[in-house]
Amino acid sequence: MNPPSSYSKRTTAIVITTAMLTFISAWRGAALVLCDLASSAYYACGVAEQAVGKAAPWFILCIMLFSYGVRMVYMESCSMFVRGGVYKVVREGIGPSLAKISVSALLFDYILTGPISAVSAGHYLVGFANQLAAYFGVNMHLDPRSTSVLIAVVITLYFWRQNIVGIEESSQKSLRIIQLTGIMTIVLIVWSLVTLYLDPQPLPPFAPHITDEAWGWLSGVNWARSIGAIGVIIALGHSLLAMSGEESLAQVYRELAAPKMKNLVRAAHVIFICSFLLTGVVSLLAVMIIPDGVRAAYQDNLLSGLAMNLVGPETVKFALQGFVVLVGALVLSGAVNTAFVGANGVLNRVAEDGLIPPVMRKPHPRFGTTSRMIHLVMGLQLFTIFLCQGDVYTLGEAYAFGVVWSFVSQTAAVMILRWRDRRPREYTVPLNITIKKVRVPLGIFLVFFVLFMLAIGNFLTKTVATKWGIIFTGLCYLALRLSESYTRKKSGADTQHHLERVNIQLESAATPEAIGCEHEQCVLVATRDPNNLSQLRKAMEGIDAQTTDVVVMTVSRMLDSSQGSSEELPVEEQQLLTQIVTTAEKFGLHVIPLIVPAVDPIYAIAKAAFDLKAHEIILGRSEKTTVEVQVEKFTFAWGYITARNPRKINLRVVWDNTEYKYVLG
Repeated sequence: MNPPSSYSKRTTAIVITTAMLTFISAWRGAALVLCDLASSAYYACGVAEQAVGKAAPWFILCIMLFSYGVRMVYMESCSMFVRGGVYKVVREGIGPSLAKISVSALLFDYILTGPISAVSAGHYLVGFANQLAAYFGVNMHLDPRSTSVLIAVVITLYFWRQNIVGIEESSQKSLRIIQLTGIMTIVLIVWSLVTLYLDPQPLPPFAPHITDEAWGWLSGVNWARSIGAIGVIIALGHSLLAMSGEESLAQVYRELAAPKMKNLVRAAHVIFICSFLLTGVVSLLAVMIIPDGVRAAYQDNLLSGLAMNLVGPETVKFALQGFVVLVGALVLSGAVNTAFVGANGVLNRVAEDGLIPPVMRKPHPRFGTTSRMIHLVMGLQLFTIFLCQGDVYTLGEAYAFGVVWSFVSQTAAVMILRWRDRRPREYTVPLNITIKKVRVPLGIFLVFFVLFMLAIGNFLTKTVATKWGIIFTGLCYLALRLSESYTRKKSGADTQHHLERVNIQLESAATPEAIGCEHEQCVLVATRDPNNLSQLRKAMEGIDAQTTDVVVMTVSRMLDSSQGSSEELPVEEQQLLTQIVTTAEKFGLHVIPLIVPAVDPIYAIAKAAFDLKAHEIILGRSEKTTVEVQVEKFTFAWGYITARNPRKINLRVVWDNTEYKYVLG
């Protein structure tokens, strides 16, 4: 085709790129994490009580308090890496080998998150159905384990299909689920307090009664059983599954709107309060209110047991139980989806480093998702569901293996990065002391020490989880090493850096409606060099995202194409778009990237600004000419474009710490 005319009267073939450039509030970010974290409230206490006795809720409350310390470690890692998570942080802090081991343990966590949530949802639904049938005199009794397995398989296959199709996770939907969960939590707490007021019950004992099975390989070690501190560590280890969702926090950080770190801190506070009340306080109330002789029947659906043992008419209590089961089904199903999204996200993250061959990342021919990775996750989850045969306790014990070891490696890496990477951080874990001009991260060390002790305790006492965890982690690590070697041999020594995958859409003109502008004001930022986006950073530092759209534009000689992916673009444009996405994620501000094919960049930028009704253009300094000549050319182009429709526009030329401002027109 012929290249577009330098001075045509319309800007043709505008390429709009859309990708992960919209950001969410702290409330919605907290909701996304809570959809994962809140699911443990439905099974954590039941699993822990089978191991440590009636004192389980006290240890769950301790874990909930300690969870904020772990969350602070993740928050500091987010301040260093927008796209953080265990793999990225451990690779930078400790090295690639331990990063592979850590991500293998994390994948073990995700492979179990789906099954334990799906099976738990099945137990709640089966328990409610059986109680409802008995209440109405229907001769029906569903086997809890086999029926729960069937329900878990259906839930897993449903979300497998949803992730293959690629339906985007909705923060609005998550927010609605958490709002329902909040209502349920308040109702349960208030109703429980009324019940305790009318029929006072003693607090559960503080001392754990650890079963022989829960002692694991230490069951025959008498001196270990005689030391109270070891018993406390083991009891806390069996309650650790109440703390999850921290990796989800790291993944959500990139989607938080500006100010990112302040919103992350707000989200962390919301997550802490909600999880403490739902998982900690409600578990304590359940153990107090449900009679000891009855509670064993509700070990897999404890909140249903709490609802049925409150004061009030049976019909009303059945209605409350139905509400609890409904919310539980939504939250637990959301955790299954989170497991798919999280595992797929982790696999794609390691794929960026060339650890997974391209054949596994091949997009689905119809939906464009990484379906082969999703198939792999689905297969492993179904295998786990059939292997456990509906036993929530076994799943819960194994689940804690991946949780604690990924936490340990993450905390160790952040601690090491305090010395290896001395760049200023927006957030640091508190309790830092200075000894002879050396700043010691005491807070991180204390979190690491507690996590490491819990990990060792779990390693020695959770025999089944340790065996399966080591086998899975070892096989996954070996697979990653072999995959990395194969990929590098096939791709050559010079592996291409990660390029952001975005969708592209062709428009015939750059109008506000065509490119998706949402506000009356518009700033056009012209970019060219992916290694120098100072003008974009300057624009974002002073922008009001509530009133102004930021359009990031580059000029290319790219030919016309139909709708597709960014892989159709030249490598230079892909690199530039990758840096634009990275910068936008760092600031947490919505931007609209676009590419205009043209011969004359100055005219194309001026014409796009005119068509978009922009009130300001921000440029970087040209390397080929002076700022004065650059402004003179823009003045000529702007005058030509606005000859019949005069309009003024602000022009800023930005480089290093210097900025020139002009008014054209």
